[in-house]
Amino acid sequence: MLMQTTDIFNILVQMLRMSMGCEPVATVQLTARQWRELYRMACQQTLVGVVYGVVKQMDETTRPPLDMMLEWTARAEAIKGYNRKMNEMATSLTKWFDEHGRHSVILKGQANARLYPHPEERQPGDIDIYVEGGRQEVLELLRKHGMMDDRAEVIYHHVHLPPQDNMVSVEVHFRPSSGNYNPFTNNRLQRVLNKEIAKTEVCAEGFNVPTVTFALLMQLSHIQRHFLGGGIGLRQITDYYLLLKHADDNDRQRVTAQLARLGLRQVAGAVMWLMQQLFSMPTTLMIAPPDARRGAWLLDEIKTGGNFGFHAAWQHLPVWQFFFKKRERALRLYRFNCSENIWVELAYWWNLVRRIPERVKYRKWSLRKTK
Repeated sequence: MLMQTTDIFNILVQMLRMSMGCEPVATVQLTARQWRELYRMACQQTLVGVVYGVVKQMDETTRPPLDMMLEWTARAEAIKGYNRKMNEMATSLTKWFDEHGRHSVILKGQANARLYPHPEERQPGDIDIYVEGGRQEVLELLRKHGMMDDRAEVIYHHVHLPPQDNMVSVEVHFRPSSGNYNPFTNNRLQRVLNKEIAKTEVCAEGFNVPTVTFALLMQLSHIQRHFLGGGIGLRQITDYYLLLKHADDNDRQRVTAQLARLGLRQVAGAVMWLMQQLFSMPTTLMIAPPDARRGAWLLDEIKTGGNFGFHAAWQHLPVWQFFFKKRERALRLYRFNCSENIWVELAYWWNLVRRIPERVKYRKWSLRKTK
């Protein structure tokens, strides 16, 4: 069964390569059960729309069974419609903040989608929009105009707005990134990103996007943070592949020169190994030497966790087993980036202790959401 799952994952990667133009579209011979497993895995990795773009080009005799094809088509069409809605919302938010004297930048999601061969196929999540002015001024602006209330969730780098009428989820960032767990490298990273985010351009969709240099650094830190703290999926790796493809030599040199001091050297090597293994990327387009050992850890996490899924199989375990599974995993990953992992653990225990009064008051005993 493990071998079968591995084979299906390899086929998913092959179809992802086809969608990215790394190899020509070819017929894939699968049974109905294997198609179902491939579809489940595409959902787990949030690549349903991207893979569907390849499936629909296949000969009718080798496509999935009709009922699955209809389900897949419906979901892919829904993704296209949601992308249009997300772009409209991103443009609307950009105009709103402009009208109120605040420059804004769309981060990750819709900014990344523009780089895909077929942008409408990338499965969107929420809208991440950075707004200049700092935490206090941004929050005051949002409260003044009724965009948020006291129930809104405010964390280190953003506030999560209440759901909009069109059900689009929006995170307003007053810092450009969630950054690293290590406060020393994080301070350096935030300073670099704050300077770089001032250099923006308006894209054809109507909103502002950051430079490729900013995106390469910010999203590399994002990958590391989610890998060490939870889970990571193929969509984030595909985003990074397209960023590298659209970078020029100057972008790559600027990023490479800062990796070590920003605490990103280890994760950069791991991601470059994935670029090599998954997309056959030449080293001339890379920002660091490929690191096979760390890259294999990252690939294993992608296979088992999926898109920020943090080991879905663990969610059904008793709380004490879930707790020890997370701690065992954290210890195992110390060799990935020892410095960063120490601060991951310190953050976990600090959050666990400081939330004791809240847990007692509201009788929230679960340990599953403590990072």
